[in-house]
Amino acid sequence: MARVELINVTKRYGQVVAVDRVSLDIAEGEFVTILGPSGCGKTTTLRIVAGLIEPTEGEIRFNGRVVNHVPPHKRNIGFVFQSHALFPHLTVAENIAFGLKIRRQPKAEVQRRVEEMLDLVNLQGFGSRMPSQLSGGQQQRVALARVLATDPQVLLFDEPLSALDRNLRDQLKYSILELQRRTKKTAIYVTHDQSEAFAISDRICVMNAGRIEQVGTPLDIYLRPRTEFVANFVGDNNVLTGEVIRVQEGDGRRAVIVRSGALELRAVDTQGLQPGETVLVFVRPENIEVLSDDAMVEDEQILEGLVEQIVFEGPTVRFLVDIDGLAFRVHASGPQRLTLLDRSGRRVRLRLHAVVAIRNEQATATLAHQP
Repeated sequence: MARVELINVTKRYGQVVAVDRVSLDIAEGEFVTILGPSGCGKTTTLRIVAGLIEPTEGEIRFNGRVVNHVPPHKRNIGFVFQSHALFPHLTVAENIAFGLKIRRQPKAEVQRRVEEMLDLVNLQGFGSRMPSQLSGGQQQRVALARVLATDPQVLLFDEPLSALDRNLRDQLKYSILELQRRTKKTAIYVTHDQSEAFAISDRICVMNAGRIEQVGTPLDIYLRPRTEFVANFVGDNNVLTGEVIRVQEGDGRRAVIVRSGALELRAVDTQGLQPGETVLVFVRPENIEVLSDDAMVEDEQILEGLVEQIVFEGPTVRFLVDIDGLAFRVHASGPQRLTLLDRSGRRVRLRLHAVVAIRNEQATATLAHQP
């Protein structure tokens, strides 16, 4: 295992800044996912850690040692690429043994290690098969076994499941997590797939335009986004603009009351917002509860509106509700969703949960430049 540190890492290609002052501290045995859209710099960052790309500025450290100029084969890393990259003319066992033979390990040790890896990835008895005789998921397991065979101190994954169908991705993401937990390897995983990131990560690093937007646990990233990009990129959100009118503190929690048009909402505050500040308010569709007609509830987070559209999607029913001219998206699941299908054109009451407010940086910048 190794602690991996990125300290003010920057990569420029001429005038283009692919990675911009990225700093990240990954503990021994931690599974960290770098999540972001295409072109955000996540793969470039991973390749810098691997030594495949040299940073323009900044440092990469393994266990406190600067490795900027250490070649990839001397960093003791395992890199799993998007493509399986198996040797088609070698058997499964020979593919797994390849790195060990390059390191001139004794034959008996190579054989023992290959059997151990086949067992680890649940491919016992597959050693004599050729890659062409395997499914896509099995080929990716062989690629994992080949990487793990050399006992790397850091595992790097560059969207390893992107070429597989959804069912295989769902199976293999948990297999990768199980392997990482069993081997206790430090792992850095790159993906644009949010479900993968949330399912397997200890922490998620969200990147945008070469910079880190937020680092946190999956729960923090989902429920407590710190920037507008994170709130909009991760999952789905209803977004309102408003102004903080007062602050509420109690039980170690800080909330703000925000006025948006005719609405007043209580929102979680993680930025130390003050009265008078312009903010963005986010509430996820699945965190809006549709109350039954006879529900007796007293809560300042209850809104009333007209159902304009209902879409049945099997596990989920999606609503579009007009509240004082604002369109709210609402997702209902579980048995309740089947009781709501006749609400189109009717008025409903909604209770909002997990509302978050963050500073409206764009509005703040506009005000700062006004004379």
